[in-house]
Amino acid sequence: MREAETDPHARAPRAWIAPLVATVLTLPAGFFALVFVMLSPMACDSCSEADQSRFDATFGPSFVIFLCGLAVSAVLLLLSWVLPWRQRYAERRVVLAVAAFFCLPFFSALFWGLVDWPS
Repeated sequence: MREAETDPHARAPRAWIAPLVATVLTLPAGFFALVFVMLSPMACDSCSEADQSRFDATFGPSFVIFLCGLAVSAVLLLLSWVLPWRQRYAERRVVLAVAAFFCLPFFSALFWGLVDWPS
């Protein structure tokens, strides 16, 4: 058993745990983040014309950046699943799975910070 743990080419028996936990956490969090971002234009329903144009000018690029963040998160999640299930990739798999989840709050905060919200 000890040789299997030290051999980098040995099959990792619990390689599925980190991608599964990341998937269970990331997919619903990404869905709800997307819903909140897509509902955020309602914050400027009763804005003046100047506030509306300022909001619209910043919302478009911020939304694109947020969608790119969702794509980065999905790619990291996919990579954590498709890495070979060998002991030598165990750390990389965990890092990719954790990074996939933490991309969501980062890009969400970036979106909320870039938009010029009405006061």
